[in-house]
Amino acid sequence: MQLYLDFVIAHPILFAALAFVAALLVANEVHGNMTGGKRLSIPEAVRLINDREPLIVDVRAVADFKRSHLLNALNIPLAKIEERATELGRDKSRPILIYDALGSSAGEAADKIKKLGHAEAYPLRGGINSWLGASLPVTAK
Repeated sequence: MQLYLDFVIAHPILFAALAFVAALLVANEVHGNMTGGKRLSIPEAVRLINDREPLIVDVRAVADFKRSHLLNALNIPLAKIEERATELGRDKSRPILIYDALGSSAGEAADKIKKLGHAEAYPLRGGINSWLGASLPVTAK
């Protein structure tokens, strides 16, 4: 324990930077939960896919989508959600799982989709990177 205290005393700027980054991470999670509704973790998303067969929407750019995406995902870039709303289907009660690269813009997409009248739109926490980190399948077809 004394070593940790010595390090903090010897390197106050590094410790302040660490505290600042930790505070930003906490603030990001709190903000996401307050504004974007519930973000699904990987196990929760897998459970949703297996139990309720949601529409899966990838809001990344087309080039990123072509490289790899979740199975049966539909690519609708974030900026085009309103104009391509008909592709989300007429069944407004069907859940929608939304993901991007890191989970940063999926919450905004979920808000837009909810404003279009869909009852359930869930952003994936961590995006496709967390999906890949969990060694879950993706496709390029």
